[in-house]
Amino acid sequence: MSEKLLQDKVAIVTGAGRGLGEAVARAFAAHGAKVVVSDIDLNAAQKVANSLEGATAVACDVRVSEQVEALVAATVKQHGRLDIMVPNAGVARVAPLVATSYDEWREVTSVNLDGVFLCIRYAAPAIIAAGGGSIINMASVTAKAACPLIGSYAAAKAGVVSLTQTAALELRAHNVRVNAILPGFIDTELVTSHIAEFEEQLKLPDFSAVIAQRQGRYGKAEEVAQLAVFLASNRSSFSNGSGFVLDGGVSSSLL
Repeated sequence: MSEKLLQDKVAIVTGAGRGLGEAVARAFAAHGAKVVVSDIDLNAAQKVANSLEGATAVACDVRVSEQVEALVAATVKQHGRLDIMVPNAGVARVAPLVATSYDEWREVTSVNLDGVFLCIRYAAPAIIAAGGGSIINMASVTAKAACPLIGSYAAAKAGVVSLTQTAALELRAHNVRVNAILPGFIDTELVTSHIAEFEEQLKLPDFSAVIAQRQGRYGKAEEVAQLAVFLASNRSSFSNGSGFVLDGGVSSSLL
């Protein structure tokens, strides 16, 4: 790699034990960042961290305020600063809204929305103390276009987009940029593990054929990670409060 865009930057990526978070952590490390790999599953986080130069693993449940605060504090204690935060941890549940209990609703929204708020709440002061940096929220194209059976997930991701805009305005004067990535259907476990449920409940014979028609193919986690690198680097210095759609065109197509 000829140019390392994040050389000596310190980054936290939540939900980085697998999927998009792991891909982002690997891309950041490849570009010279010191990455704190965080996940509710410490073993998964440790496995990823062990494969990356200079990376460390920290267990964190992003639904718990004290744990997010401790994650940021541990990062600053170890590295002396925090430059980049990626609140990526997420969960999904496939069910019609009228068949979703309040506890199930809260399970999804507490991770996907409350967790993002807590990451911003505790990371922003540390990034400000470091002289500024970047927060990259992981939203979803479902924040812009409805998809049946994942109403709780989509509502939380729409909240993430709004939260991104507010945080960007409030933190701009402190040299902290806040942007969101809105992926389409990406070839990760979070998506593929629910294909059978979509096919059964929506009576679709082949969900992958629908994806092929609507967005061409499944996106790759590495493609999302490269956008995250751009948003974390100085190359995106004028990007703030934006939602970057990365969906192969699915949200732009009627057919």
